[in-house]
Amino acid sequence: MSEPDRISCTVTDGVADVRLNRPDKLNALDPEMFRALVDTGLRLSEDSRVRAVVLSGEGRAFCAGLDFEALARFSEGSNTEDLVAERAIGPAKARGQQAAWVWAQLPVPVIAALHGVSYGGGLQIALGADIRLIAPDARMSVMEIKWGIVPDMTGTQLLPELVGRDLAKELTFTGRVVEGEEAAKTGLATRVEQNPRAAAMALAEEIAGKNPEAVREAKRLLDLAGRVDLDAGFAAEQDSIRALFGTPNQVEAVTANLEKRDPEFTDPA
Repeated sequence: MSEPDRISCTVTDGVADVRLNRPDKLNALDPEMFRALVDTGLRLSEDSRVRAVVLSGEGRAFCAGLDFEALARFSEGSNTEDLVAERAIGPAKARGQQAAWVWAQLPVPVIAALHGVSYGGGLQIALGADIRLIAPDARMSVMEIKWGIVPDMTGTQLLPELVGRDLAKELTFTGRVVEGEEAAKTGLATRVEQNPRAAAMALAEEIAGKNPEAVREAKRLLDLAGRVDLDAGFAAEQDSIRALFGTPNQVEAVTANLEKRDPEFTDPA
């Protein structure tokens, strides 16, 4: 299978439908998958048509984590060039980190639709999404401890933010498997859906119908929360609201609401 086949990606009406496409291996991560994830995320970040992204997996799982054969090669110290990124993406310098972080740094909302398993690196990729919709019987695990290693794809930094430091430690120290309902209750997932991909697409379409500039600003502001002090966060809010007021899309939002019709927004330049 060629590298581009590792990921399928289509954009329709502002929604990017991104699917991990290695179903025979439960979408396990190999060097080609790492590269395809990063390349796809970077390409979408530069596409002004994109207003929301749905990230899912083909076949029976979202992502089973690192490919076992790849794990053996990495343990032997060979093919390490496959893990070296050509350039940094923000704070993410290793390719594995970038495969997860590239979704977090997208300027538009990313919704992960999780079914089957999301183990190890697969879980860390899901953590890069803004919203995670999970099937009732889906399973998630910080699986790295099983292989005698630690999460190294941004998970140690993003997981405590979602579930709290103590639960993040328990899950990381034990590799315990968490299923749909518990995942939603603890914050590991956003909510349970019988059909996560269909629900994610519906949510993405709803978001794509809002002012795209306001959605981008909202994501940027919310991602600042807890990462900057309140002075900086409050100032950023005021900068954003001043920048949005009076713009064509903001005026269209008000006009469409008053006229009780669907708005017609233009994509950011």
